[in-house]
Amino acid sequence: MNQKKNKLPLDYRNVKLNLGGGEKVLRGFLNIDVISLNGVDLVWDLNQGIPLADNSVKEVYAGHVLEHLNDTVKIMEEIYRVCKNGSLVKIKVPYFKSIGAFKDPTHKSFFTEETFRYFSKANIKNLGLPDYDLKANFETIKIAYIWSSRWLRFLPLKKKLFMKYFWNIVRTMYVELRVIKI
Repeated sequence: MNQKKNKLPLDYRNVKLNLGGGEKVLRGFLNIDVISLNGVDLVWDLNQGIPLADNSVKEVYAGHVLEHLNDTVKIMEEIYRVCKNGSLVKIKVPYFKSIGAFKDPTHKSFFTEETFRYFSKANIKNLGLPDYDLKANFETIKIAYIWSSRWLRFLPLKKKLFMKYFWNIVRTMYVELRVIKI
């Protein structure tokens, strides 16, 4: 494979990351991918962590990458490590009930609304979740769904939210987290 020279940003203290974006390059972001594609600034295997300093990142976008990595806990702890307090983390993953979550043989993890609760000290305490002493603490700001069919737009939201547990009607789950470092 032809390795491309890694271009790191000049200001390491205020960086925005696009993790595993492939050819979906985001302007103003440091675009990291394991494959040297057009627009990728840093060719890096995220299974090895994130090669940036602690508290150097102000925003992270991880669109359809977490499910491909070996260790969800490790990458979430790495995102937490490199982010500043209050940083926004935007994540898109296949919803656990979607066919897309299971049909891709490179998917290693599956995600529900509950998955990200384990990365919140408040949720662990308030909901009585097991404390695995994870080195990350996020507040969930938003959870949204990308529905699998256009006809679903005619159904009331409450009905869709109920149906999503039983049928393959959600393709992708979108989660926004805020980093909490106190």
